[in-house]
Amino acid sequence: MKNLIKFSLSLLMVVTLMNCNDRNEEDLVQSVDRVKIDSVKIPQDTMAVYSIQTIKTFSNFNTKCEGFYGYDYIYTDQLTRSVSSFKFTTATDCGEEVTRASQINFQPQTPGDYLFKFWNGKNAAGENNWIEKTVTVK
Repeated sequence: MKNLIKFSLSLLMVVTLMNCNDRNEEDLVQSVDRVKIDSVKIPQDTMAVYSIQTIKTFSNFNTKCEGFYGYDYIYTDQLTRSVSSFKFTTATDCGEEVTRASQINFQPQTPGDYLFKFWNGKNAAGENNWIEKTVTVK
């Protein structure tokens, strides 16, 4: 009988602890959407093979409810890269709009003229706009 009571109390404690949820549901990611890249900063337009260069992109986010989620970095061909930025949105009340920087570390393996195309939204006809930058790798 004593063992049955100990077992029952132990089981009750485990079930109680497993049901605790102190998570704030407003902080959970509600959606992930493409966000336009407003500007790009590439420090050097010429670099050496295997060296690393940080490319910064700048996008607008609402404070408190949005943030940088990640990049879609597509090799269109050997020397062309298409870059799209994504933001996450939470259920928290939004604040004012601010510009935030994110970065890509570019380390080329092959010499050539690399064309970067950064997604800058859509025009009135619904076509993609791109900011194009070229980096020469020697």
